[in-house]
Amino acid sequence: NTTLEQAGQAGMHHDGIAYFPLPLGSNNNQHGLLAMNHEYVDNGLLFPDGDANWDMNKIRKSQNAMGVSVIEVQKDGQGAWQVVRPSAYARRITPTTPMHLSGPARGHDLMKTRADPRGEVVLGTMQNCANGQTPWGTYLTCEENWADIFTTQGIPNDLEKRYGIGTKDETYRWSEQDFRFDTGLTPNEANRFGWVVEIDPHNPLSTPVKHTALGRSKHEGATVAIAPNGQVVVYMGDDQKFEYIYKFVSAATYQPNNRAANMRLLAEGTLYVARFDENGKGSW
Repeated sequence: NTTLEQAGQAGMHHDGIAYFPLPLGSNNNQHGLLAMNHEYVDNGLLFPDGDANWDMNKIRKSQNAMGVSVIEVQKDGQGAWQVVRPSAYARRITPTTPMHLSGPARGHDLMKTRADPRGEVVLGTMQNCANGQTPWGTYLTCEENWADIFTTQGIPNDLEKRYGIGTKDETYRWSEQDFRFDTGLTPNEANRFGWVVEIDPHNPLSTPVKHTALGRSKHEGATVAIAPNGQVVVYMGDDQKFEYIYKFVSAATYQPNNRAANMRLLAEGTLYVARFDENGKGSW
């Protein structure tokens, strides 16, 4: 298949997946939306000639095979699930899809690039691993091994070392021609990845949001709970070896009848890290 065709097809290597009943707010188990992650790509499966004849067209196809898909599904008269085609909800979200930034890192100097001098709009999400769902009907996708795709020129700085950005990438090879993934040329681009991204599967025209208040790491999962006082709590893990477990507690409270307000809950709050002691106890 072509690079353009891949942009409208399911991506590779599904990871987190979630079901959203239709219509929004119902408990319908016969008709709904699936949001699914596409964590990584395999050049040997994606291209007839594998790693040979590397060019920008292959990079774009690789990018079109990563990210997130939203598809509409419904049970037929025999009780078998079918993909609904055409669907007003169907969409692909890839490493080139525009996304807003929210939270404390929005507009920070370390988020600004030549293409985005305000540090407010990022192109894309990638290496989408585990996930979460919110009570207001949105999908949380987690950017995990995003550092694998970036390379740097010369000796990695302390931050690049911390996240695992090296001087070579022999798997994806995007940085060879798409220079926003070369931190020697675009030093702040890597800072724009490593976040939890909120997607509204019910609105195909909506812009995904990267919530920086939930912290930057190699995210593995974002499980949402409502506390007794109405605050929203998100539990998250960092899937890098010897890393940490986090929880985010929203500043505002969940409002069951105000979805628009709930869509802003993950933009402001307090981020905690778990400390585990040798006696089996711990604290946030």
